[in-house]
Amino acid sequence: QVQLVESGGGLVQPGGSLRLSCAVSGSIFSIATMGWYRRAPGKQRELVAIITRSGVSNYPDSVKGRFTISRDNAKNTATLQMNSLKPEDTAVYYCKAAEYPTNRDYWGQGTQVTVSS
Repeated sequence: QVQLVESGGGLVQPGGSLRLSCAVSGSIFSIATMGWYRRAPGKQRELVAIITRSGVSNYPDSVKGRFTISRDNAKNTATLQMNSLKPEDTAVYYCKAAEYPTNRDYWGQGTQVTVSS
């Protein structure tokens, strides 16, 4: 049973920073990409950051320059460093791991991030 556990969410003021962590446990072949997604109230889930096994990352324009994703392949972990947070970053953040070669996706339970003064 593969499990993803996120941590690090919370309440932060606009302009502040948070660091989210994702740990993958269980029997998994190999993790191709790891990604962070978010879902704000009343909105669809959207990609926040994604990183390949070789360390190539990609971000949407809404977070580019503010968020940084990293991963540790040996530990099957990923982190999301979020700086200069804005109220519109408020959402539940989810970690996803894409397994190779099965192409299965595994999701975490989500962690709440609230940006408010």
